[in-house]
Amino acid sequence: MEKKKVIVLGAGRVGRVIARDLSDDPEISVTVADRRADMLAAVASKIGCETIANNLSDPEAVSQVVAGFDLVIGALPGALGLSTLRGVVAAGKDCVDISFMPEDPTVLAAEARRTGSKVLYDFGVAPGMSNLLSAASAVVIEPVRQIRILVGGLPLVRRQPWEYAAPFSPADVIEEYIRPARIKVGGVVSERAALSGVESVEFPEIGTLEAFYTDGLRSLLTTVQCPAMEEKTLRYPGYAKRISLLRDTGFFDSTPIDVNGTKVAPRDLTLKLLEPAWYLDELMDEFTVMRIQVTGGGEAPYKRIVWELLDRTDRYRNETSMARTTGFPVAIAARAMLRGTTSLEPGVHPPEALAHDGAFIDNLLAQLKARGVLYRKQEQR
Repeated sequence: MEKKKVIVLGAGRVGRVIARDLSDDPEISVTVADRRADMLAAVASKIGCETIANNLSDPEAVSQVVAGFDLVIGALPGALGLSTLRGVVAAGKDCVDISFMPEDPTVLAAEARRTGSKVLYDFGVAPGMSNLLSAASAVVIEPVRQIRILVGGLPLVRRQPWEYAAPFSPADVIEEYIRPARIKVGGVVSERAALSGVESVEFPEIGTLEAFYTDGLRSLLTTVQCPAMEEKTLRYPGYAKRISLLRDTGFFDSTPIDVNGTKVAPRDLTLKLLEPAWYLDELMDEFTVMRIQVTGGGEAPYKRIVWELLDRTDRYRNETSMARTTGFPVAIAARAMLRGTTSLEPGVHPPEALAHDGAFIDNLLAQLKARGVLYRKQEQR
Protein backbone atom coordinates (compact mmCIF):
# COMPACT_ATOMS: atom_id res chain seq x y z
CA MET A 1 0.00 0.00 0.00
CA GLU A 2 1.34 3.41 -0.97
CA LYS A 3 1.77 5.69 2.02
CA LYS A 4 -0.24 8.90 2.37
CA LYS A 5 1.99 11.96 2.34
CA VAL A 6 1.57 14.64 5.01
CA ILE A 7 3.54 17.86 5.33
CA VAL A 8 3.69 19.74 8.64
CA LEU A 9 4.35 23.47 8.22
CA GLY A 10 6.19 24.48 11.38
CA ALA A 11 8.89 22.68 13.40
CA GLY A 12 8.03 24.15 16.81
CA ARG A 13 6.99 22.14 19.85
CA VAL A 14 3.47 21.50 18.57
CA GLY A 15 4.60 20.76 15.03
CA ARG A 16 7.12 18.22 16.32
CA VAL A 17 4.49 16.39 18.39
CA ILE A 18 2.20 16.19 15.37
CA ALA A 19 5.01 14.96 13.14
CA ARG A 20 6.11 12.36 15.68
CA ASP A 21 2.58 11.06 16.20
CA LEU A 22 1.88 10.75 12.49
CA SER A 23 5.31 9.21 11.85
CA ASP A 24 4.34 6.38 14.19
CA ASP A 25 1.67 5.41 11.63
CA PRO A 26 3.07 2.92 9.05
CA GLU A 27 0.54 4.18 6.50
CA ILE A 28 1.76 7.80 6.61
CA SER A 29 4.93 9.49 5.35
CA VAL A 30 5.71 12.79 7.11
CA THR A 31 7.71 15.81 5.99
CA VAL A 32 8.29 18.94 8.11
CA ALA A 33 8.90 22.38 6.58
CA ASP A 34 10.28 25.41 8.38
CA ARG A 35 12.69 28.28 7.78
CA ARG A 36 14.86 27.40 10.80
CA ALA A 37 17.64 24.95 9.92
CA ASP A 38 18.38 24.11 13.57
CA MET A 39 14.77 23.15 14.23
CA LEU A 40 14.65 20.98 11.12
CA ALA A 41 17.87 19.25 12.13
CA ALA A 42 16.35 18.43 15.54
CA VAL A 43 13.22 17.06 13.88
CA ALA A 44 15.24 14.91 11.49
CA SER A 45 17.39 13.45 14.27
CA LYS A 46 14.59 12.79 16.77
CA ILE A 47 11.80 11.70 14.44
CA GLY A 48 13.61 10.61 11.31
CA CYS A 49 11.20 12.27 8.88
CA GLU A 50 12.04 14.29 5.79
CA THR A 51 12.47 18.07 6.05
CA ILE A 52 12.20 21.08 3.74
CA ALA A 53 13.82 24.46 4.42
CA ASN A 54 11.53 27.31 3.32
CA ASN A 55 10.47 30.57 4.97
CA LEU A 56 6.80 29.87 4.03
CA SER A 57 5.94 33.58 3.97
CA ASP A 58 4.83 33.64 0.32
CA PRO A 59 1.53 31.91 -0.66
CA GLU A 60 2.87 30.94 -4.08
CA ALA A 61 5.93 29.34 -2.51
CA VAL A 62 3.65 27.48 -0.08
CA SER A 63 1.57 26.17 -2.99
CA GLN A 64 4.71 24.79 -4.58
CA VAL A 65 5.97 23.22 -1.33
CA VAL A 66 2.70 21.39 -0.60
CA ALA A 67 2.00 20.32 -4.20
CA GLY A 68 3.11 16.70 -3.80
CA PHE A 69 1.29 15.98 -0.52
CA ASP A 70 -2.10 14.51 0.36
CA LEU A 71 -2.68 16.67 3.42
CA VAL A 72 -1.16 19.79 4.98
CA ILE A 73 -0.94 20.72 8.66
CA GLY A 74 -0.50 24.39 9.53
CA ALA A 75 1.45 24.83 12.76
CA LEU A 76 3.06 28.22 12.21
CA PRO A 77 2.70 31.43 14.28
CA GLY A 78 -0.59 33.27 13.79
CA ALA A 79 1.02 36.09 11.79
CA LEU A 80 1.72 33.61 8.97
CA GLY A 81 -1.52 31.67 9.30
CA LEU A 82 -3.78 33.25 6.68
CA SER A 83 -1.01 33.74 4.13
CA THR A 84 0.04 30.11 4.45
CA LEU A 85 -3.52 28.84 4.28
CA ARG A 86 -4.11 30.88 1.15
CA GLY A 87 -1.30 28.98 -0.57
CA VAL A 88 -2.62 25.63 0.67
CA VAL A 89 -6.13 26.35 -0.58
CA ALA A 90 -4.83 27.57 -3.94
CA ALA A 91 -3.08 24.21 -4.31
CA GLY A 92 -6.35 22.40 -3.58
CA LYS A 93 -4.96 20.53 -0.57
CA ASP A 94 -6.81 19.36 2.51
CA CYS A 95 -5.53 20.98 5.70
CA VAL A 96 -5.79 20.97 9.49
CA ASP A 97 -4.62 24.33 10.86
CA ILE A 98 -3.74 25.48 14.38
CA SER A 99 -1.99 28.77 13.69
CA PHE A 100 -4.58 30.80 15.69
CA MET A 101 -4.50 33.49 13.01
CA PRO A 102 -6.02 36.87 13.96
CA GLU A 103 -7.95 37.00 10.67
CA ASP A 104 -11.11 35.06 9.82
CA PRO A 105 -10.01 32.05 7.72
CA THR A 106 -13.51 31.65 6.25
CA VAL A 107 -12.65 34.45 3.82
CA LEU A 108 -11.06 31.58 1.86
CA ALA A 109 -14.20 29.42 1.91
CA ALA A 110 -15.32 30.14 -1.65
CA GLU A 111 -11.83 29.51 -3.01
CA ALA A 112 -11.61 26.25 -1.03
CA ARG A 113 -14.89 25.04 -2.51
CA ARG A 114 -13.61 25.92 -5.98
CA THR A 115 -10.31 24.07 -5.58
CA GLY A 116 -11.81 21.15 -3.61
CA SER A 117 -9.80 21.93 -0.47
CA LYS A 118 -11.17 20.78 2.90
CA VAL A 119 -9.84 22.98 5.71
CA LEU A 120 -10.39 22.32 9.42
CA TYR A 121 -9.06 25.31 11.35
CA ASP A 122 -8.46 26.11 15.04
CA PHE A 123 -8.35 22.37 15.81
CA GLY A 124 -6.09 22.44 18.86
CA VAL A 125 -7.02 22.43 22.53
CA ALA A 126 -8.57 25.94 22.87
CA PRO A 127 -9.73 26.91 20.39
CA GLY A 128 -10.32 23.39 19.15
CA MET A 129 -11.46 20.80 21.66
CA SER A 130 -13.15 23.60 23.61
CA ASN A 131 -15.26 24.48 20.55
CA LEU A 132 -16.02 20.90 19.57
CA LEU A 133 -17.06 19.70 23.04
CA SER A 134 -19.08 22.87 23.69
CA ALA A 135 -20.98 22.47 20.43
CA ALA A 136 -21.43 18.72 20.89
CA SER A 137 -22.85 19.32 24.38
CA ALA A 138 -25.15 21.99 22.99
CA VAL A 139 -26.61 19.38 20.63
CA VAL A 140 -28.01 17.41 23.59
CA ILE A 141 -29.00 20.37 25.80
CA GLU A 142 -31.74 22.51 24.33
CA PRO A 143 -32.09 25.36 24.61
CA VAL A 144 -28.47 26.21 25.48
CA ARG A 145 -28.39 28.94 28.11
CA GLN A 146 -24.70 29.39 28.90
CA ILE A 147 -21.26 28.27 27.70
CA ARG A 148 -18.27 29.02 29.91
CA ILE A 149 -14.70 27.96 29.08
CA LEU A 150 -11.66 28.30 31.37
CA VAL A 151 -8.28 27.22 30.00
CA GLY A 152 -4.58 27.79 30.53
CA GLY A 153 -1.09 26.33 30.37
CA LEU A 154 1.30 26.97 33.28
CA PRO A 155 4.66 25.88 34.68
CA LEU A 156 4.38 23.58 37.66
CA VAL A 157 6.96 25.58 39.66
CA ARG A 158 6.11 29.27 40.16
CA ARG A 159 9.12 31.46 39.42
CA GLN A 160 9.05 35.23 39.95
CA PRO A 161 8.40 37.68 38.48
CA TRP A 162 6.06 36.16 35.85
CA GLU A 163 5.19 32.68 37.19
CA TYR A 164 4.61 31.83 33.54
CA ALA A 165 6.40 30.14 30.63
CA ALA A 166 5.16 30.36 27.05
CA PRO A 167 4.37 26.90 25.61
CA PHE A 168 4.03 28.40 22.12
CA SER A 169 5.05 31.56 20.24
CA PRO A 170 5.45 34.49 22.73
CA ALA A 171 4.28 36.83 19.97
CA ASP A 172 0.95 34.98 19.86
CA VAL A 173 0.72 35.15 23.67
CA ILE A 174 1.12 38.94 23.58
CA GLU A 175 -1.53 39.11 20.86
CA GLU A 176 -4.00 37.53 23.31
CA TYR A 177 -3.35 40.38 25.75
CA ILE A 178 -3.97 43.08 23.14
CA ARG A 179 -6.96 41.83 21.16
CA PRO A 180 -10.37 42.72 22.68
CA ALA A 181 -12.22 39.68 23.99
CA ARG A 182 -15.58 38.95 22.38
CA ILE A 183 -18.23 37.41 24.60
CA LYS A 184 -22.00 37.06 24.44
CA VAL A 185 -24.32 38.78 26.88
CA GLY A 186 -28.10 38.65 26.46
CA GLY A 187 -27.66 37.12 23.02
CA VAL A 188 -25.53 40.03 21.79
CA VAL A 189 -21.83 39.86 20.97
CA SER A 190 -20.00 42.32 23.23
CA GLU A 191 -16.36 43.25 23.73
CA ARG A 192 -14.35 43.27 26.92
CA ALA A 193 -10.77 44.41 27.35
CA ALA A 194 -8.34 41.50 27.38
CA LEU A 195 -7.10 40.76 30.93
CA SER A 196 -10.31 42.19 32.46
CA GLY A 197 -12.99 40.33 34.43
CA VAL A 198 -10.43 38.81 36.80
CA GLU A 199 -11.82 36.17 39.17
CA SER A 200 -10.44 33.38 41.35
CA VAL A 201 -11.20 29.77 40.40
CA GLU A 202 -10.43 26.62 42.38
CA PHE A 203 -9.12 23.40 40.82
CA PRO A 204 -8.86 20.30 43.05
CA GLU A 205 -5.38 19.13 42.00
CA ILE A 206 -3.90 22.59 41.41
CA GLY A 207 -5.34 25.09 43.85
CA THR A 208 -6.36 28.68 43.19
CA LEU A 209 -5.87 30.22 39.74
CA GLU A 210 -7.10 33.50 38.34
CA ALA A 211 -9.21 33.75 35.20
CA PHE A 212 -9.52 36.74 32.84
CA TYR A 213 -11.06 37.49 29.47
CA THR A 214 -9.25 36.68 26.24
CA ASP A 215 -10.61 36.36 22.71
CA GLY A 216 -10.81 32.58 22.47
CA LEU A 217 -14.46 31.90 21.54
CA ARG A 218 -13.91 32.83 17.89
CA SER A 219 -16.23 30.78 15.67
CA LEU A 220 -18.39 29.64 18.61
CA LEU A 221 -19.92 33.12 18.72
CA THR A 222 -21.78 32.44 15.47
CA THR A 223 -21.99 28.66 15.12
CA VAL A 224 -23.80 27.88 18.40
CA GLN A 225 -26.99 29.68 19.40
CA CYS A 226 -26.44 30.58 23.04
CA PRO A 227 -27.30 33.89 24.79
CA ALA A 228 -24.42 33.82 27.33
CA MET A 229 -20.95 32.77 26.33
CA GLU A 230 -17.43 33.53 27.58
CA GLU A 231 -13.89 32.19 27.61
CA LYS A 232 -11.23 33.08 30.14
CA THR A 233 -7.52 32.32 30.33
CA LEU A 234 -6.08 30.80 33.51
CA ARG A 235 -2.90 31.99 35.21
CA TYR A 236 -1.45 32.11 38.71
CA PRO A 237 -2.97 34.89 40.87
CA GLY A 238 -1.57 38.37 40.21
CA TYR A 239 -0.47 37.73 36.65
CA ALA A 240 -3.16 39.82 34.92
CA LYS A 241 -2.25 42.89 36.96
CA ARG A 242 1.42 42.66 36.01
CA ILE A 243 0.70 42.17 32.30
CA SER A 244 -1.88 44.97 32.32
CA LEU A 245 0.79 47.37 33.62
CA LEU A 246 3.00 46.57 30.63
CA ARG A 247 0.16 46.88 28.13
CA ASP A 248 -1.30 50.08 29.59
CA THR A 249 2.13 51.72 29.71
CA GLY A 250 2.61 51.10 26.00
CA PHE A 251 5.08 48.20 26.01
CA PHE A 252 2.87 46.25 23.55
CA ASP A 253 2.41 49.15 21.09
CA SER A 254 3.56 48.50 17.54
CA THR A 255 4.04 52.15 16.50
CA PRO A 256 7.77 53.02 16.54
CA ILE A 257 8.96 55.70 18.95
CA ASP A 258 12.16 57.73 18.87
CA VAL A 259 14.82 56.62 21.35
CA ASN A 260 17.95 58.77 21.08
CA GLY A 261 17.52 59.08 17.33
CA THR A 262 16.60 55.44 16.73
CA LYS A 263 13.09 54.31 15.84
CA VAL A 264 12.00 51.40 18.02
CA ALA A 265 8.63 49.64 18.18
CA PRO A 266 7.96 49.06 21.92
CA ARG A 267 6.35 45.70 21.17
CA ASP A 268 9.46 44.45 19.36
CA LEU A 269 11.66 45.40 22.30
CA THR A 270 9.24 43.89 24.82
CA LEU A 271 9.13 40.66 22.87
CA LYS A 272 12.94 40.46 22.84
CA LEU A 273 12.99 40.89 26.62
CA LEU A 274 10.11 38.52 27.36
CA GLU A 275 11.22 35.68 25.08
CA PRO A 276 14.06 34.57 27.40
CA ALA A 277 12.04 35.42 30.54
CA TRP A 278 9.13 33.28 29.30
CA TYR A 279 11.23 30.54 27.77
CA LEU A 280 9.86 27.09 28.58
CA ASP A 281 12.97 25.04 29.27
CA GLU A 282 12.81 21.37 28.29
CA LEU A 283 13.44 20.41 31.91
CA MET A 284 10.58 22.60 33.17
CA ASP A 285 7.44 20.64 34.06
CA GLU A 286 4.15 22.28 33.12
CA PHE A 287 0.46 21.46 32.86
CA THR A 288 -2.62 22.31 30.81
CA VAL A 289 -5.96 22.71 32.54
CA MET A 290 -9.39 23.30 31.02
CA ARG A 291 -12.97 23.36 32.25
CA ILE A 292 -15.93 23.59 29.85
CA GLN A 293 -19.43 24.18 31.27
CA VAL A 294 -22.49 24.01 29.02
CA THR A 295 -25.80 24.75 30.74
CA GLY A 296 -29.30 24.46 29.27
CA GLY A 297 -32.66 22.81 29.20
CA GLY A 298 -36.29 23.87 29.24
CA GLU A 299 -36.98 24.33 32.95
CA ALA A 300 -34.97 24.79 36.12
CA PRO A 301 -33.06 23.08 37.58
CA TYR A 302 -31.10 23.30 34.36
CA LYS A 303 -28.88 20.51 33.10
CA ARG A 304 -25.14 21.12 32.94
CA ILE A 305 -22.46 19.17 31.10
CA VAL A 306 -18.94 19.73 32.43
CA TRP A 307 -15.77 18.64 30.65
CA GLU A 308 -12.47 18.80 32.54
CA LEU A 309 -8.91 18.30 31.36
CA LEU A 310 -5.68 18.23 33.36
CA ASP A 311 -2.61 17.12 31.45
CA ARG A 312 1.05 17.27 32.46
CA THR A 313 4.45 17.20 30.75
CA ASP A 314 5.33 13.82 29.25
CA ARG A 315 8.79 13.20 30.67
CA TYR A 316 9.22 9.93 28.75
CA ARG A 317 9.11 11.75 25.42
CA ASN A 318 10.00 15.24 26.75
CA GLU A 319 6.84 16.72 25.22
CA THR A 320 4.96 19.57 26.88
CA SER A 321 1.35 19.12 27.84
CA MET A 322 0.36 22.13 25.71
CA ALA A 323 2.06 20.57 22.68
CA ARG A 324 0.36 17.23 23.44
CA THR A 325 -3.12 18.59 24.05
CA THR A 326 -2.84 20.84 20.98
CA GLY A 327 -1.02 18.48 18.63
CA PHE A 328 -2.78 15.18 19.25
CA PRO A 329 -6.26 16.38 18.14
CA VAL A 330 -4.65 17.62 14.92
CA ALA A 331 -2.93 14.30 14.24
CA ILE A 332 -6.11 12.33 14.94
CA ALA A 333 -8.23 14.61 12.74
CA ALA A 334 -5.58 14.41 10.00
CA ARG A 335 -5.85 10.61 9.96
CA ALA A 336 -9.63 10.82 9.70
CA MET A 337 -9.40 13.26 6.79
CA LEU A 338 -6.85 11.09 5.00
CA ARG A 339 -9.15 8.08 5.36
CA GLY A 340 -12.26 10.00 4.32
CA THR A 341 -14.11 9.25 7.56
CA THR A 342 -15.20 12.80 8.37
CA SER A 343 -18.37 14.50 7.20
CA LEU A 344 -16.50 17.55 5.88
CA GLU A 345 -17.14 18.89 2.39
CA PRO A 346 -14.76 21.20 0.49
CA GLY A 347 -14.66 24.55 2.31
CA VAL A 348 -13.25 26.13 5.46
CA HIS A 349 -14.65 24.66 8.67
CA PRO A 350 -14.33 25.34 12.43
CA PRO A 351 -14.19 22.44 14.91
CA GLU A 352 -17.93 22.76 15.55
CA ALA A 353 -18.61 21.54 12.02
CA LEU A 354 -18.03 18.04 13.42
CA ALA A 355 -20.26 18.47 16.48
CA HIS A 356 -22.97 16.18 15.06
CA ASP A 357 -20.49 13.48 14.04
CA GLY A 358 -20.74 11.23 17.08
CA ALA A 359 -18.49 8.52 15.64
CA PHE A 360 -15.71 11.04 14.98
CA ILE A 361 -15.97 12.54 18.48
CA ASP A 362 -16.02 9.13 20.17
CA ASN A 363 -12.93 8.06 18.23
CA LEU A 364 -11.19 11.37 18.93
CA LEU A 365 -11.75 11.08 22.70
CA ALA A 366 -10.70 7.42 22.69
CA GLN A 367 -7.53 8.15 20.72
CA LEU A 368 -6.67 11.05 23.03
CA LYS A 369 -7.17 8.82 26.06
CA ALA A 370 -4.87 6.22 24.52
CA ARG A 371 -2.23 8.96 24.36
CA GLY A 372 -2.79 9.89 28.00
CA VAL A 373 -4.94 12.98 27.36
CA LEU A 374 -8.17 12.39 29.27
CA TYR A 375 -11.31 14.52 29.04
CA ARG A 376 -13.56 13.78 32.01
CA LYS A 377 -17.29 14.38 31.51
CA GLN A 378 -19.87 15.05 34.24
CA GLU A 379 -23.59 15.72 33.97
CA GLN A 380 -25.10 17.87 36.70
CA ARG A 381 -28.37 19.51 37.68
